[in-house]
Amino acid sequence: MGKINKILVPVDGSVNGCKAVDEAIFFAQKCKADMDFVYVASNINKDIPSHLVFDRIWEKLPEEIKAAKHVETGSIHKAILRVAEAEKSDLIIMGSRGLGLFKGALIGSVSQKVVEESKIPVMVIK
Repeated sequence: MGKINKILVPVDGSVNGCKAVDEAIFFAQKCKADMDFVYVASNINKDIPSHLVFDRIWEKLPEEIKAAKHVETGSIHKAILRVAEAEKSDLIIMGSRGLGLFKGALIGSVSQKVVEESKIPVMVIK
């Protein structure tokens, strides 16, 4: 893996998603990387509006980090991969489990699919 210039962080307001945001900010500072945050609207997170999730992130985002917000719909893992490709991300950092109803044995189904289908490295935070 070469230099990390851009990090994509899928967010949904979950505890593991918040941990992933913290880790991603740490990495972005160390690598001097830009960040993209993607919120994929679904039935699972319909009670948590994207602006609330983004507002919490922007409160903790250091001034020196350039960041952008993306709101997508559709298949969650496909939307994440679509944004990663469109934004030319070098790394995806995401939580192991989001707000889904079922807990996987090791990691959640969305993070598992992203790991399996991603063309770039994926860091899964527990």
